[in-house]
This record gives sequence, structure tokens and C-alpha cells, in this order.
Amino acid sequence: MKVFHAMRRALLATLLLGLSVSVALAADIQVITSGAFSAALDQLAPAYERQSTNKVVISHGASMGTAQDAIPTRLARGEKFDILILARPSLDGFADQGKVDPATRVDLAASTIGAAVRKGAPKPDISTVDALRKTLLQAKSIAYSASASGTYLSTELFPKLGVAEQLKDTAKKIYSERVGTVVARGDAELGFQQVSELLPIEGIDFLGEIPPEVQQTVFFSAGITRDAQNLEAAKDLIRFLTSAQAAPIIKKTGMNPVVAK
Repeated sequence: MKVFHAMRRALLATLLLGLSVSVALAADIQVITSGAFSAALDQLAPAYERQSTNKVVISHGASMGTAQDAIPTRLARGEKFDILILARPSLDGFADQGKVDPATRVDLAASTIGAAVRKGAPKPDISTVDALRKTLLQAKSIAYSASASGTYLSTELFPKLGVAEQLKDTAKKIYSERVGTVVARGDAELGFQQVSELLPIEGIDFLGEIPPEVQQTVFFSAGITRDAQNLEAAKDLIRFLTSAQAAPIIKKTGMNPVVAK
């Protein structure tokens, strides 16, 4: 009987030790992502959690700008994250500032810019550069994002097309809100943003990508912060985000996945 009780105590101790190790390995991975990768991450996080003891805690913010929920603003006021996912140029900037470990930067997906109108509205032609120029000049109101795509449109594309001056009164930069949402409720006739940010919005009709001659492809990348609380868990999540398993979901949300080799 004494041997039986001893064996039972030993088995219980082993089970408790295994439980404590499992709990110790579990981590809440704090991730903040800009809008372009949001739809993909919202679907990928549950898939990752089904195969891991870790949990993914997601926050959202623009890659750039000074809005209260923009990633630069949140980092500046001391909010802590393990992983940043945003446009590569912005991530590189955080690495230069010492906020992100440059050795951990990984490209996740390539993103392009598209356009949309309110559901049921006439669909203007944006299939060629000349058609896009004409559509921009004819639109009564235009919305574009305050992040990477909007910066490109307002500082490079509009001047290149020779319409920047004409759009000063009709084109508006949108802060802390999806461009598609603005278009869906009728506050803008025409909207431009990363394709992956337009596709999830109900109440709009997606027109397609802007012409390849004036398209901007931006890589959205992940990087681990210098003060990450869960370094190994963060590395594990990034490995999953660049896996073949994650690629179809990223593709479905309107981005071109970058699969690790």
C-alpha cells in the first residue's frame, strides 16, 4: 500500500510539473498592426493559437502620422508591444530609432493600392493612367488614407498626374478610420487605400487596382521590439506568419504573401 501511495504521489507530482511547464511556456504576444495586414492577422491569429499555447493580443494603428491611435504615437507615449507589423519603410524607421531589433525584420506580404465607390454607385474607369486622371478630376469628393498609400497618392501620384492643384478642394486625407467606411456611408464619392483594407468593408464596390504604370507596391513587414516581453513567442508567431500554412489566408485578404524558404 505504501508503494502504491508513493507511486501515486510521484505521478501527481509529474503531472503538476508538466502543467506548470505548459503554463510557463504560454505567453500573450502583444502585436500592433497597421490596416493593410489587419484582415489577414485577424484570421491568422486564431489559426496560430489552435497549434500553440500562446495567445495573440492584437492592436491596430496607422503606420505613420500623428493620430492618437497611430503606431508612432502609441510608441511615443510608452505603449509596449512585442511585434510591430507595418509598411517596411516605417518599420525601418523604428529600427533606426532603436525601437525595433533590425535583425528580426521579416517581410510578410506585398500590398497594392486600389479604389472603391459606394455600393450601387456608377463605377468610373481607373484601368488606364488617362482614365484614372479623368476619374480623379470628375470626382466630387475623394478619400485617401493617412498612411503609406495616402502619402504616396498625395505627394507623388497626384503631382505626377498633374492633378494635385485641382484636388486640393476635393481630396481629403482620412485619419483613424478606413477609407472604405467613409465611402460606404456616402461621405466620399471615390476612395483609395491598400486593397486589403478595402476588401473587408461592406457597402462598397471595389473598382480594382490602380494601373501598374503608377502603382506602388509596398511590403508589410514584422519586427520584434527591443523591449519585447515574450521574445521566443514573438519569433514563433512570425515564423507562422511566413509559413506556407499562412499564405492562402494572406492571399485571400488581398495581399501577396512572402513565404519563408
